[in-house]
Amino acid sequence: MFANYLIGLREGLEASLIVCILIAYLVKTGRRESLPPVWSGIGAAVVLSFGFGALLQFGSSTLTFKAQEALGGSLSIVAVGLVTWMVFWMRRTARHLKTELQGKLDAALAMGTTALVVTAFLSVGREGLETALFVWTAVQSSDDGVRPLVGAMLGLVSAVVLGFLFYRGAVRINLAKFFTWTGAMLVVVAAGVLAYGLHDLQEAGWIGGLNNLAFDITSTIPKDSWYGTLLKGVFNFQADPTVLQLCAWAAYLVPTLASFLRGAGKRPVPAAPAPATSSTA
Repeated sequence: MFANYLIGLREGLEASLIVCILIAYLVKTGRRESLPPVWSGIGAAVVLSFGFGALLQFGSSTLTFKAQEALGGSLSIVAVGLVTWMVFWMRRTARHLKTELQGKLDAALAMGTTALVVTAFLSVGREGLETALFVWTAVQSSDDGVRPLVGAMLGLVSAVVLGFLFYRGAVRINLAKFFTWTGAMLVVVAAGVLAYGLHDLQEAGWIGGLNNLAFDITSTIPKDSWYGTLLKGVFNFQADPTVLQLCAWAAYLVPTLASFLRGAGKRPVPAAPAPATSSTA
């Protein structure tokens, strides 16, 4: 549940910040008449995201077991790729996000109402689709489909509240540190989703090695114990992973997390001062 709360909070806060920037820019520049098209685009993006999640859930329920496992495994890998790209993109562009969005909004204002709707729709819709896909894969990997959904919804609600407080100027936090820590935690969660996705593909028969276990500690950490449930819910931990799952988990987690934290710790190097020129009499 905590992992899904983190997903909802992280993705929802990104979307909330985008909405705050768009709305605040229009209000401060005296263009309130352009607010309804922007809200229309935002609403359409939210509807699309929920519709996409419902399509994944109800569409997959009509498939055979092997088809469900193949679909779940494939989409899990896609979700890991999207989330990995997202955390690195946010780390790289967070400082320039406001300027970039305002530039797009100026261009849309010059083109008309339709362009405003499309700009708001695309800005928020990408975050919504990523959230729907990643939460769906988390629900599929859980034995309890209710708690992951509750966790994700609580995260989204928290993000909306934080977004409103940001807009009102009531909350000031270090967004760079926030996105660094949550991004690192999402990389850990994504590693577990990747391992579970490969297990789904093994059960579907697309990849071999299903019975080639790396270890089996189910007697020490039972799946139905509270700590086993906690580890599975937060990290997608599996007490009896296959060799392929363990190798893929380590091959993804170690270099990705190291690269992310190394990049997050970098600071821009100040330009060297120009050499002083001496005047001759």
